[in-house]
Amino acid sequence: MNILLATFHREWQLAWRNLADAVNPVAFFLMVIALVPLGTGTDKTLLAAIAPGILWVAALLASLLSVDMLFRRDYDDSTLEQYLLLPDCLYGIVWIKVLVHWLFSGLPLVLISPLLGMMLSLPPVAMPVLMLSLALGTISLSLIGAIGAALTVSLRRGGLLIAVIVLPLYIPVLIFGASATAQAAGGIFPAGQLAILGACALFALGLSPLVVMAGLKNALES
Repeated sequence: MNILLATFHREWQLAWRNLADAVNPVAFFLMVIALVPLGTGTDKTLLAAIAPGILWVAALLASLLSVDMLFRRDYDDSTLEQYLLLPDCLYGIVWIKVLVHWLFSGLPLVLISPLLGMMLSLPPVAMPVLMLSLALGTISLSLIGAIGAALTVSLRRGGLLIAVIVLPLYIPVLIFGASATAQAAGGIFPAGQLAILGACALFALGLSPLVVMAGLKNALES
């Protein structure tokens, strides 16, 4: 437990020192949503119709911007090798690293999403579902992205390869997240979509660290 608490404290401090890594996804999210009305026009009916898909695609792409650095620094300064010497704690360490990454890159997207939804004329009734679906979805995106980051950590330019690896796994989250927001905008509570997003998050919480551990071990052995 002391090791896990020390890891959380270290990751939290590193995240604050490298705050630009967390700002980039948020800035990208803001810019994409701000540019959409310039390309499609200001018709509120049209903007409301495309808002769920645009918000979710922008959130998905924004989550890819910072995932490459999830294990990069630990690999470069050999901290990763020290983590692998603690097999009993490695699962918890991976989970903590992903948690801190989500707190700095995923949670801000959730918090600013109502404002951006208003910019796209999304009905106010859909805002709670938008935030809840993004919260569940971005957790899954961070966990899935960690798999790609672990598999490419030994590569100097693994950003494009990460996208190739994780984008197919992102698609179900994108489909159900956008569908949940669209149904909420139409006045229907999307219980089924939210349940699937929750199941995806729980499944990723349990399985993703195991795959990440295997990927990190393979990267160091090679």
